[in-house]
Amino acid sequence: MTFDPIASPESPRRTERRKPARAPALARLLRRLGLARPRADIDSLARRILLPTLPISDEEHARIHFHDAGQRLARQEDWARLAERIAEADAARLRTPGGEAAAGLLAEGARADAVAAAGDAVQDGRAPDPAGLDALEQVRAEHPDSYPIALVIALTHMDIGRAWRMCAAKGTAAQDREAHFLDHFRRAEDLLAPFDAETHDAPSLAAAQCALLAARPAPRRRVADDYARLIALDPASARHLRALGEALLPSRFGTFAELELEARRMAAQTGAHHGAGAYTWVWFDALAIEPDGLGTVDAEFFVDGLHAIAAQAPDQHIINEIAAFCGLTMAPHTGAARLPAAQERARATIHACLDWLVAQHLHELHPLIWSQALIGPGPAPSLPPRRALVTRGRQAALRVIAERFADEIADGCALGFSSAGMYRLPAL
Repeated sequence: MTFDPIASPESPRRTERRKPARAPALARLLRRLGLARPRADIDSLARRILLPTLPISDEEHARIHFHDAGQRLARQEDWARLAERIAEADAARLRTPGGEAAAGLLAEGARADAVAAAGDAVQDGRAPDPAGLDALEQVRAEHPDSYPIALVIALTHMDIGRAWRMCAAKGTAAQDREAHFLDHFRRAEDLLAPFDAETHDAPSLAAAQCALLAARPAPRRRVADDYARLIALDPASARHLRALGEALLPSRFGTFAELELEARRMAAQTGAHHGAGAYTWVWFDALAIEPDGLGTVDAEFFVDGLHAIAAQAPDQHIINEIAAFCGLTMAPHTGAARLPAAQERARATIHACLDWLVAQHLHELHPLIWSQALIGPGPAPSLPPRRALVTRGRQAALRVIAERFADEIADGCALGFSSAGMYRLPAL
């Protein structure tokens, strides 16, 4: 069967940017005036987007592998082997295809049972059974010089502390919750104090030190320095850049001006690893959490960063992340939700990147990523079953792609996808 390619590997990296879709009100007015043809139903167009779907991605498999390995070793009380695995992952800078640190996932699995039991108690407004933490403290006493063991126990305390801060159980006073939070974070700080991240060549330790900022009395003075040490240890990781941007939000420990300064600084310091992509990663989660940052971010620089990220040919997990961000998180708003004009222009500039990301880089759909983009950042109080999330994410992705490429398939053609890019299939 013949087809007419829309994009190919030989296409220039920079493609002509599509103009943002017209506002719905204007489109309706033009159709009423007979100046525009009625657009086919989006759901019908979405059925002509032939994009392979991967309900369980390589990224998920890798995360589950490391998490379960850590949990299994903890349940078997093979703490020496667990510590060895975490140290090896740190030294090798081992990551999942999507960039998640294996050391962190191993530590997450190792503490999962203790955190789950304590979290259930906290949500009921009860103090957790001390036996679980006492057992971990005994493990630490048996391995006093092991930074991975101290790390696991410190992160356990931090998770329980955060559970207290977010506790919504009736009868728990805010000051009591905050006191529990601070107690657990102080213990975590004591556990980590004997170990230096640079000496042990351990990004996981530096990341834990950054997490302690949440309990510092004046964290703003330390954010840039603590994250600079972490990023210097592991400059190739985009995850640390994203965490830096989130930490510098006005709702956390910084300002948009500081965030912009650090984003540019990271682009200069980690250019060998990310190019302009470092600027984009620092702003990435920050914009999803606080869209008012669109008034400060350099949208053109952000787009340059998206090109740099995509040009590195990363795992499809990352391509889905940035495509969902552009397509859903950065979809221009109308009505009461509309931001000031300059911010909406920045949002539309980023949203328009969906075109070339889909046409040139998207090979398979990871629907859970698109579901997360719909839900928004941060923990959700309750989520529907996994199957519903997969269905919802797939529908959202196909609809937004159909909307952006409606003109290409209005004649009945379909859009197919392969590693060579997006192509048109003629109507039958």
